Amino acid sequence: MEVKEKAKIVITVASLVAVTVLFVTEYRRRRRHRRKQTSSLSSCYLHSEVRPQFGFKRVLADNSYSEFKHLKLDDASSSTEKASNCHHPYESEITVLLENTKIEFGFLRGECSLKMSDSYVWVEMESQLKKLAEVLAKEKVFAVDTEQHSLRSFLGFTALVQISTHEEDFLVDTIALHDAMSILRPVFSDPNICKVFHGADNDVLWLQRDFHIYVVNMFDTAKACEVLSKPQRSLAYLLEAVCGVATNKLLQREDWRQRPLSKEMVQYARTDAHYLLYIADALTAELKQLATEDSSSPDDTFHFLLEASRRSNMTCLQLYTKEIEDFPGSAAASSIIYRHLNGHGDTSTIALNAEELVRKICAWRDLMARIHDESMRYVLPDQAVVALACKQPTTTEEIYGTIAHTDLATESSPSLSSSVQSPYPVICSHLDDIYHMILNKLAKLDDILPVVLKKCLGTNGTCPISVFNYSLLLNFKTKLSSHSAPKQNGHKNFKQFTRKASRELFVKKFSCKAPVYHNCRIYANDGRLLCYCDKRKLEWYLNRGLAKLVEEDPPAIMLLFEPKGRPEDEGNDFYIQTKRNICVGCGEGKHYLRYRIIPSCYRVHFPEHLKSHRSHDIVLLCVDCHEVAHAAAERYKKQIATEFGIPLFVRRVIDSKEAQGTSSLTEDESMVNSEDAGVSPLHLRSAAMALLRHGNRMPSSRREELLQIVKMYYGGRDISEDDLERALLIGLSPHERRRRERKQGVSLKHSAEVARLDKQENGKKDENNDGEGPADSEKIMNVERSTVADDSGDGGTSEGDGAAELNDAQCNGNTLHQQNSKLSLLGHGPHGKQIVEYLLREYGEDGVRDFCQRWRKVFVDAVHPRHLPGGWNVSHRV
Repeated sequence: MEVKEKAKIVITVASLVAVTVLFVTEYRRRRRHRRKQTSSLSSCYLHSEVRPQFGFKRVLADNSYSEFKHLKLDDASSSTEKASNCHHPYESEITVLLENTKIEFGFLRGECSLKMSDSYVWVEMESQLKKLAEVLAKEKVFAVDTEQHSLRSFLGFTALVQISTHEEDFLVDTIALHDAMSILRPVFSDPNICKVFHGADNDVLWLQRDFHIYVVNMFDTAKACEVLSKPQRSLAYLLEAVCGVATNKLLQREDWRQRPLSKEMVQYARTDAHYLLYIADALTAELKQLATEDSSSPDDTFHFLLEASRRSNMTCLQLYTKEIEDFPGSAAASSIIYRHLNGHGDTSTIALNAEELVRKICAWRDLMARIHDESMRYVLPDQAVVALACKQPTTTEEIYGTIAHTDLATESSPSLSSSVQSPYPVICSHLDDIYHMILNKLAKLDDILPVVLKKCLGTNGTCPISVFNYSLLLNFKTKLSSHSAPKQNGHKNFKQFTRKASRELFVKKFSCKAPVYHNCRIYANDGRLLCYCDKRKLEWYLNRGLAKLVEEDPPAIMLLFEPKGRPEDEGNDFYIQTKRNICVGCGEGKHYLRYRIIPSCYRVHFPEHLKSHRSHDIVLLCVDCHEVAHAAAERYKKQIATEFGIPLFVRRVIDSKEAQGTSSLTEDESMVNSEDAGVSPLHLRSAAMALLRHGNRMPSSRREELLQIVKMYYGGRDISEDDLERALLIGLSPHERRRRERKQGVSLKHSAEVARLDKQENGKKDENNDGEGPADSEKIMNVERSTVADDSGDGGTSEGDGAAELNDAQCNGNTLHQQNSKLSLLGHGPHGKQIVEYLLREYGEDGVRDFCQRWRKVFVDAVHPRHLPGGWNVSHRV
């Protein structure tokens, strides 16, 4: 009996122990699982992801808020890194090239075969890079191109450099050789070696940013296309037109970080550089031929070639700068709020009480992008920011779902949606940050961002420290203290903040980068002052032996011939007055931009001789005065439209094949201003885009509604996919059409068809080029103008001046083509043309002159200018 009882006791204890062990084991297993889940959510994805740029030992441009430091040369033999942000380290060498431009070599040596061989040199070791530098040092010319990666990097980095000589193609792996690329600096800065690029504006900045490589002595085939007025300036166009080689520019969007590169990527990279020398040689021959045909003097033979070279070398003077904002993410927040608050966005508009949340998310996104070295669109696209601000989810699951369902398939970032699943890795690792920002609406950014930074990069931070984000720990507090966030006391204060940020960006982008007026003088051969002009025009006369230098500071020349007219002959005292580089309204001298008193939509259609003295009606204004003047001009345009019964905008369009008896702008589109015919160009394009993208997936009722909109344009007939493709281009100017085609990779063959349609619209010369270039001076020499031309500010054609102008077309979202003023259905082009035609038909040229005086009166009444040049007059007549 006792044995049985003892057995029962043992079994009971054993059972309890077994149950306890099983319970503890299961508890520990679940605890470990929860810890693993928590760890996976809190730890950063960078711990398990290999990023090529994190192998760089040193970066010249990190993700901190400090300025970029350019190379400073101490002497001819050594160079050290110092803060040198004002002057180009090779400015003197480039200046010599600009002042004494000579091309004494050929881009090709002997016969050149257009067939590209299969052999090339892949450079990935430092010893190979040194051998390449030795090879290039012996060349007189070589071609260069670069491939950039920007999606998975905050500032972007150069992933590949292609270099071609007469004999070989070199592909330099700049990821593997990032820290050794300075080996190539001497050959790139050698003024005796010409480097051939195409569209080098970005390339020269990227080489400076990543390697402190500065290009000296360049020939840019894109600048040659400008001088030759080519219909297109893309490298794809030149490859097909000059070399008969087709290339797929969509490969430019590929991930150039991957190793090894695919065969298609290698072929594309080689093609971009391999044919550049042949293209440069062909364009040079065209420039020489053009100079010979248009020259009136043997000394003009190389004028066009030297102009192309001058423009190319002006590109070399550019300096890379990091965009430093007053507060993290402020510019992006201002842009998002403006677009969506004013109904310009693609999704729901942002409520006023959600603006502060937009600013918080944008600041957090900016900091996350810098910490993880990701682009901001990879961290969180603008559409997701808007969705969070509109819905304001209250749980992490809702936040995750809101971001996951954001439509990322936008036209601006097609590669983004295909390269990563939403939500993005940064969001998955730091979802709690967004949750707390939405939940704690009263928290200040000055308090939130340091906590986020410490959580990521502190002692026990979740994110790895790298050469890109280390400096954030050092200067982030200084950044916040020196540029504190705006007070969070309502919509008014934030509006003031966003307005200030937008204004600063506007000034930086559009204001003139150099003095507009040089106030150089031109004297007649009897010593009487003819006009003031810019330095370039003086050089034009001097280089042709048509004048002699009589004074050096400021420069002045005396003509060696008798001009047909004198300023006093026409009463044009305005043209013999000096002009100051200040705002004519308030006298601001730190920044200014050009303003057209008579809007371009009218003046571009004036008779040519009425446009000859256009500088009288182009003045300098600061941003604030420009805003006042532009607002007054827009109001007066509406008055003009009402007075003449000619609407500002084309209300509706209809296919000219379906509209009998309507006047057409092109073969495809006709203007219809009645409300019962045609369709709005914007609605037409939106409907066509939606049908092409989502037609098969959208509800049948919605699809039929959009089909009816498109059918209204085509007269009610059934439409095909080709009709939808053609509808996407309706209402766009030729410039906008070409830009859209380049963006979507449309074939050159189709582009040629569009160009054919463009030619039928309008062939007049665009008035955006305000400068008196050599062509204008030739008119003076051929006595086609009644007096020596005036100084119109001349920054418009001078690459060196860099003077930007916000003209009427840009204010209305339409950019006129540089060579031809094509009309956009969405701008005031048709309106301006009809107004001028009416004035000429009813009142003749006096009607146009009176029309100009009306606009000058509008300008004076709005701005009340106190600093107009001497001789300026509302009643000025030409």
